[in-house]
Amino acid sequence: MDSILTYIIIGVVVIVIVGGIIFTIVRTNAIKKNGIEANAVVSRIKEQENTDSEGFTDTTYIYYVTFTTQDGQSVEAKLGNPPSKIKVGDSLTIKYLPNKPKLVIAVK
Repeated sequence: MDSILTYIIIGVVVIVIVGGIIFTIVRTNAIKKNGIEANAVVSRIKEQENTDSEGFTDTTYIYYVTFTTQDGQSVEAKLGNPPSKIKVGDSLTIKYLPNKPKLVIAVK
């Protein structure tokens, strides 16, 4: 009985992970297709350190940009796909959805 529960838990975890990946791909494609381009500036970079159970530390960087929407709203948003080697103050072109301006991707 325990092995069945284990398989069920593993199945649920896999479904959640795959669902998250699919959601991210669909959202990114929607921004690429329907997004509005804007000039943005890297406003800050947040560093997150995660340590696993064996003591290994992994560092993740979260990039934020500020930009002005077409209707004049100033927004700071997390950058979904940051280009390599960017720093605070760098300018770049982004795309955002008008109804969800906090969802942005870099235009390559």
